[in-house]
Amino acid sequence: MKKMLLGIMMILSINTLNADVNLGACKGCHGQAFEKKALGKSQVVADMNATSISGALIGYKNGTYGGAMKSMMAGQVARYSVEDLNATGEIIVNLTKVK
Repeated sequence: MKKMLLGIMMILSINTLNADVNLGACKGCHGQAFEKKALGKSQVVADMNATSISGALIGYKNGTYGGAMKSMMAGQVARYSVEDLNATGEIIVNLTKVK
């Protein structure tokens, strides 16, 4: 059982490291530590968990999530795969924990 769990954790870690999302573009509006409300309208990403971040990004991609920034964010995430967006939630949470 331990070996199986370690294997799953390794696969998740590899997928997280392979995300191709340009976080520099994200930081331009959300802040270097994801501490800002983008253009004064979004949630503070640093206050969200990985599942919420990934869910929001995927929702922007498929048009099921978003308010005032929906069309802008849809354009930002359109080129990324669902796998990349899933991994991005984990990456951002890990970055915001490092202080």
